[in-house]
Amino acid sequence: MTLYECTTRQLFDLTHSLAGRFLAEFLYPWQIVPHIFDIINIISTSIEIEFEEVKTGVFVHKSAKIAPTAALAPPCVVCADSEIRHGAYLRGGVLVGENCVVGNSSEIKNCILFDGVQLPHFNYAGDAVLGYRAHLGAGAIVSNVRGDRKPVSVRIGEERVETGLRKCGAFLGDGVEIGCNSVVNPGVVLAKGVRVLPLVSVRGSHPAGSIVNDGKLQ
Repeated sequence: MTLYECTTRQLFDLTHSLAGRFLAEFLYPWQIVPHIFDIINIISTSIEIEFEEVKTGVFVHKSAKIAPTAALAPPCVVCADSEIRHGAYLRGGVLVGENCVVGNSSEIKNCILFDGVQLPHFNYAGDAVLGYRAHLGAGAIVSNVRGDRKPVSVRIGEERVETGLRKCGAFLGDGVEIGCNSVVNPGVVLAKGVRVLPLVSVRGSHPAGSIVNDGKLQ
């Protein structure tokens, strides 16, 4: 996989996110992470009439379904026809696109979810960008901190790109499928249509359409 294949425009169809015009300003997706809170705050200032500010800094489209047991912290925007289910925790800095599902006991912080993203069962995603119709199987985790707490780097083939970020999750291109109970490690880049099989610890970067069954670089 090349550095060009890891660019924001190659990974994501930017028309499928309310943040698309902001994301287009960043060449690589890991550059987005420190700005997610600011992007969502800007979006909130020009929100459409179809959204309701359910509490300070939390905007929910009138067609979205929010379980009474879900917790949403600002800044947060939930778009049309999305569903936030029982026990979900949106910790702040979260943009949920249209027709998304954030399910039972799933937790998200500092993330942009494109339209159609699903984290339906016992999932975690931190400091990440999940592309159009990306899907996490039950128990799948998008991790954002290294075990040694050192800054996260992105591995592209034999090349390492330093992000300078201690907290940096993964970047899942459009249509990525993550199998049940897999862990996507910090700084991982998965191009469009990648499939990760269950119980895999994913590292590095993987090209469009590939199948990851052992976590090794391709």
